[in-house]
Amino acid sequence: MVKIISDNFIDEGSLTFSAIRAQGAGGQNVNKVSSAIHLRFDITASSLSDDQKEKLINTNDQRISKDGIVIIKAQKFRTQEKNRQDAIERLVELIQTACKEQKKRRPTKPTKSSQRKRLEKKTQRSQVKSLRGRVID
Repeated sequence: MVKIISDNFIDEGSLTFSAIRAQGAGGQNVNKVSSAIHLRFDITASSLSDDQKEKLINTNDQRISKDGIVIIKAQKFRTQEKNRQDAIERLVELIQTACKEQKKRRPTKPTKSSQRKRLEKKTQRSQVKSLRGRVID
């Protein structure tokens, strides 16, 4: 079981792992050992609530396919186990950020003094620029 948000868990059986060869530096080892991990998580078949599924699917993230499958590639570490843990942590972080309640924006107005100061600065700047013009004798 993977803990997501407070009392919300995901069964590790719903996560599909496949080992692949990692990219980048690593010498001869990188060509022989499949240490990178592809994690696949089907959102629609998961144990998440319906509103959490909806928020996750509507998230604008390139790791989520049109079919509602999250694909995470972890290749930061040299061992499969560390990459597996990294992939799970990144999935949890993705779900938490997608399900986080956004604060409602309260519209605000600039204060009278800030409006007055802005206009005074504009007139002062305008005067400075007008004095840069050609001098007529």
